[in-house]
Amino acid sequence: MPRSTYPPDSFDDLPDDADRVGAHRAENPRLRTGLIVAWAALAAVVLIAAGIFGTLLTTGRLGSQSTPPPTAAATPTITPVVDTAYSVLVLNATGEPGKATAVADQIVKAGFSRGKVSPGEAASTYPTTTVYYVLPQDAAAAAGLANIIGGAAIAQSDEYQPAGDPEAQQLAVVLGTDRASSPAPSPSKTS
Repeated sequence: MPRSTYPPDSFDDLPDDADRVGAHRAENPRLRTGLIVAWAALAAVVLIAAGIFGTLLTTGRLGSQSTPPPTAAATPTITPVVDTAYSVLVLNATGEPGKATAVADQIVKAGFSRGKVSPGEAASTYPTTTVYYVLPQDAAAAAGLANIIGGAAIAQSDEYQPAGDPEAQQLAVVLGTDRASSPAPSPSKTS
C-alpha cells in the first residue's frame, strides 16, 4: 500500500528498513459472522437441552419409575341393617304429588315409628332416589332403609340434618324422578 493514501503521522518518520512501519494501519480482520452465529446457535441448543434434562431429572420424570402407579382403594362392603332408632325425612323430588306419603307408609310398615317418619315435598326435582346419612357409622342403617324402599343409592351428606340438633340420628330419603310413575315427556320435534 502506498504511504500517500494515509495522512502523515509520527510513524512515517521511521527509517524504511525498520520493522513494523505502519503497523497501526493494518486492515481490519474480516469478521466471520456466519461462524459466530453458528457457535451462538449451538450454545443456545446445548443450554436449552441441559435445562430440559435438568428439569426432568429434578422433578423425577426422567429415569425408571421406582414407585408403582397408585391403585384404587377397595370400597368397603356395607351390610344393610334396619335400625328403627333413626328418624327419617322423606322428600318427594319426583314432581308428582303424594309420593313421599306412600314411601313414608312403606317405612312405617317396616317397623319405624310413625312419629319418626316425616314426609314432605322437595323444592325441585332430583334425578336419582338417594338415602342420605351424616356419619360413617350411619351407612349400614342408610343401606337398610334403601332396601326397605325398594333400592336406592346411599350417600354421606349433612345437607338434610336438622338445624338445631347436630347429634340427631336422622336419615333422609330424597325420591328422584327415577321413581316417577310416568316418564318425563320427550321434547316434540317440529319440522
